[in-house]
Amino acid sequence: MTRFIAIRHGETQWNVEARIQGHGDSPLTAAGTEQAEAIARRLADEKFDVLVSSDLGRAAETARRIGERCGVPIVLDARLRERNFGVGEGLSYDEIGARYPGVFSRTSETDPDCTTPDGESRRAFYERVTAAFAELAREHQGRRVAVVCHGGVLSSIHRFIHGIPIAMPHKVATTNASYNAFASHSGTWTLEAWDDTAHLPAPDPFEED
Repeated sequence: MTRFIAIRHGETQWNVEARIQGHGDSPLTAAGTEQAEAIARRLADEKFDVLVSSDLGRAAETARRIGERCGVPIVLDARLRERNFGVGEGLSYDEIGARYPGVFSRTSETDPDCTTPDGESRRAFYERVTAAFAELAREHQGRRVAVVCHGGVLSSIHRFIHGIPIAMPHKVATTNASYNAFASHSGTWTLEAWDDTAHLPAPDPFEED
């Protein structure tokens, strides 16, 4: 068996602005830095053997804080990058939906091979992510692997574990710096925890919407 702890990176400026990041990047916000420190503190109380991260800045910075607190070196892996949206990166979700209908949809069945210019289709992205995790599972049998990645990566793994077809809409929570756990045993994947945010600061009850 290979067990995984998968963490989404801390909040970024483009997360706040609801913009497509993809292979582009924006820095962690002050809240995102606090989130990264919070998940690092939580993981310091858990044993894991390997720390693997997407090589994109927002994930690598989150992983750096985990690695420093836990005393584990980081292995950067480009296969764990977010989906590449090509010319759609930097657009808001409404803008990309208007300009490229079907490329990013959580509400209706879409063509999984549809893409933006210079971008990556949902199918290609899904196959890249699932192949990466399958290889990590083979490489680290009997070990526990912490992975810092992205919302789309987590959604793909959740889809894969539950056998949801690629073309179907799939809305699932992937909170920044959330704790997610699953395992692979002889080709069978099981979910152990999802979108666990117990380590994150509680929202201010007096903060306006």
